[in-house]
Amino acid sequence: MVNVAQDFLGLDVDLSDEDRLLRDTVRAFVETRVLPDIARNFEEAKFDLGLVKEMAGLGLFGMHLEGYGCAGAGPMAYGIVCRELEAGDSGLRSFLSVQGSLSMTAIRMFGSEEHCEEFLPAMAAGEKLGCFGLTEPDAGSDPASMRATARQSGGDWLLNGTKLWITNGSIADIAVIWAMTEDGVRGFLVPTDSAGFEARDIARKASMRASITSELTLSDVRVPEGMRLPGAAGLRAPLSCLSEARFGIVFGATGAARACLTAALEYANDRKQFAKPISSFQLTQEKLVNMLTLLTNSSLIATQLAKLKARGDLSPAQVSYGKRHNVGAALEIARTARSIMGANGISFDYPPARHMANLESVYTYEGTHEIHTLILGQAITGESAFS
Repeated sequence: MVNVAQDFLGLDVDLSDEDRLLRDTVRAFVETRVLPDIARNFEEAKFDLGLVKEMAGLGLFGMHLEGYGCAGAGPMAYGIVCRELEAGDSGLRSFLSVQGSLSMTAIRMFGSEEHCEEFLPAMAAGEKLGCFGLTEPDAGSDPASMRATARQSGGDWLLNGTKLWITNGSIADIAVIWAMTEDGVRGFLVPTDSAGFEARDIARKASMRASITSELTLSDVRVPEGMRLPGAAGLRAPLSCLSEARFGIVFGATGAARACLTAALEYANDRKQFAKPISSFQLTQEKLVNMLTLLTNSSLIATQLAKLKARGDLSPAQVSYGKRHNVGAALEIARTARSIMGANGISFDYPPARHMANLESVYTYEGTHEIHTLILGQAITGESAFS
């Protein structure tokens, strides 16, 4: 019987030996270190900080960046890692994304040489953690309307404002904060022990419970000019970082979907009703086949985007296409997997309900499903639906 949940069309056959080894290594890490505790951690709303050093030891932080202790891996390698981590839990992949694709990428792309030398090696080693402060209570899909401000005060900057839904906020050592200045949006590196900087964890979450999500408050936080990201001018800078993270989500969503399909298939083969396994029922087989088709199509999209990125031809609109399709498909797979399991599907003994809850957040963050729809609408019509 074909192992449908892993790779129905044999896409991994084309992986290099290095990428195949990376896949197997990270998959084993998830199976041995993440899965045994993830249901309890989700239930208790706990992120396992003990995983950080192990992930750093595998060279995963900033792995797609060149130099400064980073691995310089290709897009497919990075995508594979995101896929395998999210097969464990979306919160784990989010941690990687915020550390590498957002915080470290912002420093590498827009920081000075001094910034790169000071922060990137320590962040790659997991000795310093980062967060990315863009979203605000009243500025989610419309970051241009952010209210956080930075005004010059002598040779320094004074930052004021609130950032919301910030992954890793309360455990970060350095925060990449985006604020409005007289010259538009600029980026700043803010040590989280700065006077006036406060991070408060958001509790009572129904999703991403095994992940740290925070509200950041900045009250006259004084930042030297030397901590401003010199290459960041305007919204194009933070949005380019988001595009890097969205690429990881394209792959990550296939990991969550694969985990749900695997669980549903095993359950359907084991569960007997009317004296035979429910996998023999036509309606159940239709559900499984539809799930397989969605997952396989998502994997094809992810693979193609990795090829485009490796050639330097990947556009933000194409990333939006992948994020929109793959997260929506993963969410449908998770819901269908839960339905196959009936009442057992809501138990933490099985992964679909946990993935389903997490994917509701992934569906919204880093650009909502609706925003990506409008990005694609503009790409194919040439007309912008944004004001």
